[in-house]
Amino acid sequence: MTFSIVATDETDVGVAVASKFIAVGAIVPQAKAGIGAVATQCYANPRLGSLILKLLESGLNANDALIKALGEDSGREERQLGVVSIRGDAAAYTGSKCPEYAGHIVGSGYAVQGNILAGPEVLERMARAFEAKRGELVDKLLEALSAGDAAGGDRRGGKQSAAIIVLRPGGGYLGLTDTYVDLRVDDHPDPPVSELRRLFSIWELTLLSREDPNDVVLKSNVALTVQRILKGLGLYSGDVNGNWDEATEEAFRAWAGLENFENKVRNDDKIWGGSVYRYLINEARRRGIID
Repeated sequence: MTFSIVATDETDVGVAVASKFIAVGAIVPQAKAGIGAVATQCYANPRLGSLILKLLESGLNANDALIKALGEDSGREERQLGVVSIRGDAAAYTGSKCPEYAGHIVGSGYAVQGNILAGPEVLERMARAFEAKRGELVDKLLEALSAGDAAGGDRRGGKQSAAIIVLRPGGGYLGLTDTYVDLRVDDHPDPPVSELRRLFSIWELTLLSREDPNDVVLKSNVALTVQRILKGLGLYSGDVNGNWDEATEEAFRAWAGLENFENKVRNDDKIWGGSVYRYLINEARRRGIID
């Protein structure tokens, strides 16, 4: 029914999950920035997730917090959980009544778990993918989830929903929240893991600041093109003269706000090449403003 991974790089904490279950993101993942993350699944008891996070915050390690929480749950044999603390210790539990194939793997800084799976290879490939992938925690989580999906995922062949949450202290929108990534595919006819990755590509483009520092263009070099585009969009009324003046900057910032790129507007003489300038060019071509 469900396969998931909880993990940390000792800065970010996160959970990624997929299931033949409506809106799995509303049930399974729980996390707290700077503390840890929990996946509660099978016949899920979300209260266990909340309790475990409190226990982690009190100083318990992942295994002790998991054991203590399970001790208060009479239905624990039907539960499956994965836990990781911000310190990198992880633990997992698969109750004896979880439908086969059910199991888990615990590694350094992560745990993968699942039930009603095609077989143990689902979890094995998730673990290998997580360990091999380079990049931020969100990249590693998505890679692991995709690997589990490709390995067969749910043994019934059904796929319905997927979700990912990654928390980072002050890592959210404009630095005002801890929500670095939070995406859900609640019900989708195509593979929900693929749809989750598509949504992440938009989230990354719009909200994450992960640009290559060398991937920039000078405003002075592209002023003429930008002015033509912004005039075509009705945002710029000045002369198309190739001079990046105050009116051009104002129009550019107005466009960035309309496209939700306000957090990617630089305060110097450059524009991010990949996430901003090429997006502007592609949109202009799509609308027929430039060839």
